[in-house]
Amino acid sequence: MKIMDLGEIQGDMLLFGGVYSNLPALKALLDVAHENNISPQNVICSGDIVAYCAEPQACTDMLRAFGSPVLAGNCEIQLAANALDCGCGYDEGSECSLLSRGWYAHATAEVSDDNKAWMGTLPDRILFQRNGKRYAVIHGGATDVSRFIWPVTTDSVIAEEINVLIEQVGSVDHIIAGHSGIAMRRMIDGIEWTNTGAIGMPSHNGKPQTSYGYLSDKEFKIKSLSYDFTLEYTAMKNAGLTQGYHETLKTGYWPSEDTLPIEMRL
Repeated sequence: MKIMDLGEIQGDMLLFGGVYSNLPALKALLDVAHENNISPQNVICSGDIVAYCAEPQACTDMLRAFGSPVLAGNCEIQLAANALDCGCGYDEGSECSLLSRGWYAHATAEVSDDNKAWMGTLPDRILFQRNGKRYAVIHGGATDVSRFIWPVTTDSVIAEEINVLIEQVGSVDHIIAGHSGIAMRRMIDGIEWTNTGAIGMPSHNGKPQTSYGYLSDKEFKIKSLSYDFTLEYTAMKNAGLTQGYHETLKTGYWPSEDTLPIEMRL
């Protein structure tokens, strides 16, 4: 396990994940950093730079050039290993597992060997401290990079993940996670678990806006990200990525609802 400890961080921070090869969304997120004078060292990505959308190479190039800390998501791990699938943790035969074949093949073909090698160097955990609290950034869960933690996941399951993470990295006060793509905040035995959602795909809520985390000295907020989704919609159509996720950018609804727990399906 590769652990990156950033030490003490001061100043406002952006915490985000799930770029999902959506270049206009990534540009919009980095615009937020520039507009608020947030340095790259204070912008942390929780993984999955690459996934559903059309511009995996451009997104990887842009994030590398920006120079912010980046965690290894399952997509980066799989591309670095030249694996045959995304390793997303979907149930075999689910809509997501079937649809992933198209976008993963596109990503495999588009991402350069140099970027795949860089992905193989990314850390599995990112740690930092600020104002007397210790934060840990992970992708899915501590037990499995592709474990889905949903807003309806039980306290006992999240507590299990927290306990495993503490065994791995020591005590923490706040965990920032990604992977599931749906924003949530939970407090379990005094430790906060936050998923900032994904910037590259809506949260199956009927809105095209996506989400990210903004951490200041006063508070931590999950904020909405607006961008010109028609640009990526067109890029996906031009790339032949028309299995349904291109429509999600407009409608805000996933074509793979069967991935969600039953109580979260519409």
